[in-house]
Amino acid sequence: MLKRKIYDKLLEWKYKSNGQTALLIDGAHRVGKSYIAGLFARQEYKSHIIIDFGNAPQDILDLFSYESSDLDLFFAKLSAFYSTVLYERESLIVFDEVQQFPRARQLIKYLVADGRYYFLETGSLIRLKKNIENIIFPSEEEHIELFPMDFEEFLWAMGDEATVPLLRKCFESKTPLGQALHRKIMNDFRQYVLVGGMPQSVLAYQNGKDFGASHEAKRRILCLYRDDISKFAAGYEEKVYAVFDGIPGQLSKKEKKYALASIHKNARFRTYEDSFIWLSEAMIVNTCYNATDPGVGLALSADHFTPKCYMADTGLLVTHTFMDTAFTDNELYKAVLFDRLDINEGMIMENIVAQMLRRNGHKLYFYSRSDSINRKNHMEIDFLITEKKKISPIEVKSSNYRSHTSLDKFRKKFSSKIGTPYILYPKDVMKKDDIWHLPLYMGMFL
Repeated sequence: MLKRKIYDKLLEWKYKSNGQTALLIDGAHRVGKSYIAGLFARQEYKSHIIIDFGNAPQDILDLFSYESSDLDLFFAKLSAFYSTVLYERESLIVFDEVQQFPRARQLIKYLVADGRYYFLETGSLIRLKKNIENIIFPSEEEHIELFPMDFEEFLWAMGDEATVPLLRKCFESKTPLGQALHRKIMNDFRQYVLVGGMPQSVLAYQNGKDFGASHEAKRRILCLYRDDISKFAAGYEEKVYAVFDGIPGQLSKKEKKYALASIHKNARFRTYEDSFIWLSEAMIVNTCYNATDPGVGLALSADHFTPKCYMADTGLLVTHTFMDTAFTDNELYKAVLFDRLDINEGMIMENIVAQMLRRNGHKLYFYSRSDSINRKNHMEIDFLITEKKKISPIEVKSSNYRSHTSLDKFRKKFSSKIGTPYILYPKDVMKKDDIWHLPLYMGMFL
């Protein structure tokens, strides 16, 4: 059984809402929504019914479409069909993959108002236009996102519940861990980077630490994503495929902004904009925008025409990069495990930082300025976050980096707006040049 942090949020919803709202869990396919909903239903309620709208029989669809006006009869038929007794205020009804049948989501308003039972929904691609057409969003619906497993959840799966509490203390006090402990945690972190946080991949790896089994699990997930594109992006699926397939190549460049010219020399952002939106709303990617005039409101100056496009799960990025080669030919696993990354493979560490920041609730922004006339004005900052009404710039570096020129320029140019600057790298905690250098795994606390 995989322990997930979202479970505590489900408990909070149950006792805080007291059935006066439904809860929708949104997330990418195979991120663990159905599993956690089923576990929660079994452990926290006297009885439950799970309706999988991805595979629901026509009788159930007809019940929602034509027989929902009489809720007494509606619930009686639902109870009989699933051979489950429903107890007032003690039963949960789960609408799994609710995006497949928007009518059920629209009924939430009336089902919640009825007050007899609790309602939990799960959905992928939930925000796509195709899945919300003619739907009036119920105000009685709360919304929560489920992301891939974070580093702490991965360590829980490996039987380690002691490491992250210690890391949090060291982060808060900015205390070095010492080389032996740091080396051990970096080794665990590298395993996490390669396996990723998709539950099927973690479970495959958990059984004997088998990277090959994990790799195959991730290949299946990526194939499922391609099926989703063909089904839900009909009409412009070729553009979505092109953007999706181009992600590893774009991230392997030193300048990681997505260059559409790599797809076609005449490609323009306006013709591919829907493709980026699709991948983002499907929660397959984490999009990062250039904040051209950084302030506390980073969104105010965001340039949406030159985004960076990170994979939402770094383990999937590793497999996506070598989708057409056998696992035995994948040298990237060895490079990450033995800290032998070159500049191209360093994309993996930048992607995992993006993943951690997004998991912590940050919208993703970077800063980039080019000046072909005066090179001194050129600078590139990997990430910007807001802390205590100040902007904290974040650079991701390798262990043998020599300078942080862009960070120095940025701090000078925006000195009145700057909070704590960070460099995330593979070494232990250190403060140098008034910059906090933190090990990569401490990105989970930013």
